[in-house]
Amino acid sequence: MFTCKCCAVSAAALVLLGACANQSTVQQSSVPGPALGRAATAEEIKAWSISIAPGGAGLPAGSGSVQQGVAVYAAKCAACHGEKGNGKPADALVGGLGTLATAEPVRTVGSYWPYATTLFDYVRRAMPTSAPMSLTNDEVYAVTAYVLNINGIVAGDAIMNAQSLPQVKMPNRDGFVDYSRK
Repeated sequence: MFTCKCCAVSAAALVLLGACANQSTVQQSSVPGPALGRAATAEEIKAWSISIAPGGAGLPAGSGSVQQGVAVYAAKCAACHGEKGNGKPADALVGGLGTLATAEPVRTVGSYWPYATTLFDYVRRAMPTSAPMSLTNDEVYAVTAYVLNINGIVAGDAIMNAQSLPQVKMPNRDGFVDYSRK
């Protein structure tokens, strides 16, 4: 009985290998590897090429104030990050200053993140988690201004845009080592 099962499994494996071999000869292309998908168009690449550099390169047009950010945060962020960024159920956005060198560091926007532009980039790409990339540029600037404000990094009358955001000096800006390969 054991021998029959082994023979059946071996035969099935050989049939599968034969099918795969036949399929790979049908799908040959000039590009090595499996013939899957297609090359992205320039328009598709541009739509997903939204990275923001620490110095602000790539920031879009738009602006948002701390006060506008209060409303955006309440509507789209507070359910996960708490009323004033204190966390629960998701990570806290405030606090943690002075804890990075301790046994229990608290990594928040105010204590850990090196660039305000990184906050903008992350919020635009990933928030809210239920609908990533759904915020307008103005909403992202506004909520960024608000989160920076509740961390004590910018004043209550601050307005963030492509010119002002890269000028924000984060508390841990010098806490990272530049590893760029120039």
